[in-house]
Amino acid sequence: MAAEEWQLDDFEIGKFIGEGKFGKVYLAREKQSGYVIALKVIFKKKKLEKYQFFGHLKREIEIQHSLDHPNVLRLFAWFHDETRVFLVLEYAAQVELYKLLNNLLRFSEKRAATYVASLAKALAYCHKKHVIHRDIKPENLLLDYEGRLKIADFGWAAQLQAHGKRQTMCGTIDYLAPEMVQNKAHDQTVDNWTLGILCYEFLYGVPPFEAEDKYDTFRRILKVDVVFPSSPLVSPEAKDLISKLLVKDSSKRLSLQKILEHPWIVQNADPSGCGF
Repeated sequence: MAAEEWQLDDFEIGKFIGEGKFGKVYLAREKQSGYVIALKVIFKKKKLEKYQFFGHLKREIEIQHSLDHPNVLRLFAWFHDETRVFLVLEYAAQVELYKLLNNLLRFSEKRAATYVASLAKALAYCHKKHVIHRDIKPENLLLDYEGRLKIADFGWAAQLQAHGKRQTMCGTIDYLAPEMVQNKAHDQTVDNWTLGILCYEFLYGVPPFEAEDKYDTFRRILKVDVVFPSSPLVSPEAKDLISKLLVKDSSKRLSLQKILEHPWIVQNADPSGCGF
């Protein structure tokens, strides 16, 4: 899909398929090649100017466009006119992961392990390129037509130089690492923490520190108040992995490579990353 400059006339616009805080997403087809994509439309005045988000969007585009991994949603190109910005994105044809989890209530250990392994591989790739995502959650995870997981929405992603740290508190409350709750500097290990949150949520159907009041959630995060209910039944190996990721001291969290080598992942994850 290489082109020096795209414009809206290059695409046949199909049905509306989703909406985020800053834009609407439509199914579209590139006229010349017939290639099906997702086209995200963001209004400059209504959204970007109102929220002073031009710099934020520029950084998001630069980061996502630089990434090329099977488990990261591709941003092929972008263009704009007087009133709108358009992002040409890979189309993930299946249901969003959060909808799938809501429908199934919880995932089998095989499915959960496969998704965690896919995320660990994708994040290892991102971290190698000095990118931290900082907002991994079911709403930002999509499935392609083969059922392969794709990380989407790099709105809170940041470039991090070697041994560097970031200070901005960002992300979603239930998935925040303790250092973010405390407004301390953080590094790529905030993504590792979030993998522990997701592993728990995949298996139990809810994030581990969920509470009615956000301050109770913050308190539970800081205490690392993880409770493993007796039902549904979850294997000791899965609990072990979760416990080694949800560690307050970020330097002691399990590395992404160690996640992939963990017995629970080795025994349960589908190497193909799809097929459900």
